[in-house]
Amino acid sequence: MNETVVLLHGIFRTSRSMRGLEKYLSGKNYQVININYPSTHHPLEELVKIIHKQIPQSSIVHFVGYSLGALLIRAYLAKYRPENLGRVVMYGPPNKGSEVADFLKNFLLYKKLYGPAGQQLITKQNAIAHIFAPVDYELGIIAGNRTIDPICYFILPRPNDGKVSIISTKLDGMKEHIVIPATHTFFPQNKKAWELTYKFLKIGSFA
Repeated sequence: MNETVVLLHGIFRTSRSMRGLEKYLSGKNYQVININYPSTHHPLEELVKIIHKQIPQSSIVHFVGYSLGALLIRAYLAKYRPENLGRVVMYGPPNKGSEVADFLKNFLLYKKLYGPAGQQLITKQNAIAHIFAPVDYELGIIAGNRTIDPICYFILPRPNDGKVSIISTKLDGMKEHIVIPATHTFFPQNKKAWELTYKFLKIGSFA
């Protein structure tokens, strides 16, 4: 059976940010669907409906999500889990929210730029807990411990990637978790992350 990898970019990004990973995985004989979705215009609940139309149900479907894209995967699998679900890899996922979002959530510019989904990135996630489901699939999480933003670095618990603390990336039920020298901003371009992603999709392990 054919294997498809669905890529979901982070908030305030486009599918272009995942283009390098798309080409890399295509070269490994995966069919890759790099979805462009309006990350700053809708809450996660609506974004799930938007991406559903683009995700195949007939082949084995793997998912790779960066930042908000990782949360979108969790919400999607809770509502529309494919019958032939493969494996899932997350880059710098704010699974327990981000203290940066806590700090910025009431600023008008942040609200305007990051939209409804940006408000859902806070650490108090009671309001969105119902859109997720327990992890009962093979999940590998890649966290970063480098930052290019000194202000956010000190807002966050350390170590962190400049937007998300390592402790916040972890999730009950995950199969593996690994930390690499990567910044949140440039995670999708990190070739070490690409290599680890391919390993996990292929054998279910970063080892």
